[in-house]
Amino acid sequence: MSQADRLESGAITADGGLDVSGLPSYAFGTRSLFWWATMGVIAIEGTVFVMMLVTYFYLRSIAEMWPLGVQPPELLWGTLNTVIMVLSVIPNHWAKHAAKRHDLATTRLAMVLALAFAVAFLVVRIFEFMALNCRWDTNAYGSAVWTLMGLHTTHLITDFLDSLVLAVLLFTGPLESKRFVDVFENAMYWDFVVIAWLPIYAVVYWAPRF
Repeated sequence: MSQADRLESGAITADGGLDVSGLPSYAFGTRSLFWWATMGVIAIEGTVFVMMLVTYFYLRSIAEMWPLGVQPPELLWGTLNTVIMVLSVIPNHWAKHAAKRHDLATTRLAMVLALAFAVAFLVVRIFEFMALNCRWDTNAYGSAVWTLMGLHTTHLITDFLDSLVLAVLLFTGPLESKRFVDVFENAMYWDFVVIAWLPIYAVVYWAPRF
């Protein structure tokens, strides 16, 4: 397109400036600044989880026995929560794809279902803490386990609150189109929370048994 054509179409203003008024005010995926911000947060928090897992295995490598003077955590509640967490991916991805289509009704329903899974997980998490067979101040083993569980629970709570706020806005407004981008990227973060839990579950519940 020649400069004259671009001027006629409004891409260039009469004084030679660039007219961006016709461009969208939001975007999905890598074209969104918030996508990159979310990925940055995931990278930072993922590094923290890796550091804690390394700390756990370092402590185990120098201990004469593991766990230190306590029984391994009971498997029931952690395994149940793992099942809930994996199943939560279904409504989460449903919300993600519905948001990209700007399908408000489906996005609302999927967000409500995702919140229900999050509530179930947090409730079961209480029983998990009760079944760890140690306290945070029992010894180094207890501190490592409680820190891993505590970090993941903090991420769960923050993402639950974020999802709750988004769901309320979807039902009450004000509803802007860019709110669908928020739902899309919130779903990305929940995927991270799910993926992060799988190695933590293996380390907390199965590593002490081998």
